[in-house]
Amino acid sequence: MLYRHPCILKYISSWSKGSKFFLATEEARPLIQVIEKQNILQICIGLHSILRALVFLHDTALVSHNNVCSSSIYVTAEGYWKLGGLECLCKLTDATPSYYQRIKSYRYEKAISSNEDIADLLKIANLTAIDAYAFGVLAEDILKNLQDTDEVPNLLEFRDFCKKNLQDPDACLRSRLLNVLQHSFFTHEFIRIHAFLEELPLKTDVEREEFFTKLRQQLQMYPEAVVAEQLGRVLLSRIVLLDSTAQVKLLPFIFKPKDEKNDLGTSLFTVPTFKSILVPRLLQMFCIRDVSIRLLLLSHFNSFVHVFEADELQNHILPELLVGIKDTNDDLVCATLRALADIVPILGAATVIGGNRGKLFTDGRPNKKMIRSKDLGDIRKAITFNQEIPVFVNIDESNVHLAERPSPDGGEDKREKEFLFAEEECWSDWETQEPIENGHCVEETVPDNVQAEIAQAEIVQEPCDAGSPSPASELSSSAEKPKYTKKLVLSDITELDIKNSKVIKSPKEEIDFFTDMEPVIRKTQILHVPEVQSPKSMFDVKTSGTTLEEHDVNGWGEDLSDLSIDDTYELAEQ
Repeated sequence: MLYRHPCILKYISSWSKGSKFFLATEEARPLIQVIEKQNILQICIGLHSILRALVFLHDTALVSHNNVCSSSIYVTAEGYWKLGGLECLCKLTDATPSYYQRIKSYRYEKAISSNEDIADLLKIANLTAIDAYAFGVLAEDILKNLQDTDEVPNLLEFRDFCKKNLQDPDACLRSRLLNVLQHSFFTHEFIRIHAFLEELPLKTDVEREEFFTKLRQQLQMYPEAVVAEQLGRVLLSRIVLLDSTAQVKLLPFIFKPKDEKNDLGTSLFTVPTFKSILVPRLLQMFCIRDVSIRLLLLSHFNSFVHVFEADELQNHILPELLVGIKDTNDDLVCATLRALADIVPILGAATVIGGNRGKLFTDGRPNKKMIRSKDLGDIRKAITFNQEIPVFVNIDESNVHLAERPSPDGGEDKREKEFLFAEEECWSDWETQEPIENGHCVEETVPDNVQAEIAQAEIVQEPCDAGSPSPASELSSSAEKPKYTKKLVLSDITELDIKNSKVIKSPKEEIDFFTDMEPVIRKTQILHVPEVQSPKSMFDVKTSGTTLEEHDVNGWGEDLSDLSIDDTYELAEQ
């Protein structure tokens, strides 16, 4: 007889080998190995699960466990407590004193009441009191070193209840386990949420809608690690994923982990918690070939894709997405292509679509160049004058005449470049043509860097001629601004005494157009044919002597005009 319940260890197979029997169940560990790592909330949920399993056996299956203890409780990888150890189980209708006497050696001795009388229990039909006593002993042992907390109140009260009520020597005074579920220790809000999710298929649509509407705010009151470990599997179960109210009110806050950009008050789990607890579950869910489940996962894929590792995306998620592209459901194909686009920035296009790619598009946008405007005010502030050099210039305001502007804007630059050298080297002309008169004196300052440049120029500059003043006199004369009494008219550019360098023209090399037309004379190749001696015959004519005179053949001689050369061969017979 198989008994299926969410809080009972799942049976897979059994077999016998010789005198031994083997039982295969779902993966789980004994409670003794993990009890020290369990927090108070997990222990509370675990005891509630075991209590629900016992209520199912008593009220629904009509059987008695008969060996409730820590060794018969197992904990799954997700942290759920499961009731096992059904070796001593029997139906209430088949129980006899002899049966209990036979299994007494296999039962947990501390969980057996000292005044247990099976015959009396059978008379009053209260065999479930045996499991009630054992559960009281189990709860007291587990909770003996714990204290009340805000997460789980009424712990001490429940521990006293287990000792005084459930372990009462009189079996008739013990409470039924169904009534124990109504104790304040098990009516805690988190326990109620866990129980509601476990029994969700039994709830009505109105109850579900009301439950999922308030669930997010209620879960935020508890540590996220506990919520993820205890409720992660249930929150990602098929019945929750397909609930219309949960899809709107709850799932968006589960699939979107908290980060710096995300509001910390909306999502339920941070990235480390999401990665350690929910990611393994999501990897299993992507292997489910169900359209509704896959579409739901893909609709939130961009919210949690960054949490996966690169190898998880490449080895687990990507192969499943490539399968979805080949499906006949157009909605599934569209959602899958969007998910592949989210993977490209992480894995690269070569991994997602293959490596046969090329640059087929060009960027036609114009290049942007940064144009920096020069602020003259900042330049003036950057210039510092450390030393002032007084310079006196005589100016006669009455004789200052400015020449007429020769050209519009921009035309003066060429004229200034033409007279640049004349102004630098021929200061003597200015002195002779425009004598200095007494006038107003204006004091100006020259910075140190200008003075240094002038000193350097004195070393390099050479005088225009022998009669020109010394560089020192040129400096003093250049510091004095002359009077513009007349316009300088130059009849010839040579009057400016500009030193022009003569351009030496190298003679042009003559090009010989007949260089490549010289004939190439090669020796005529002569084919030497070996002389074949013919066999002697009686008709051969004997000659006393034959001389062959061969004249040298002249080819192309030095005289190219003589093209007819005769070759003469003479045959002399003796």
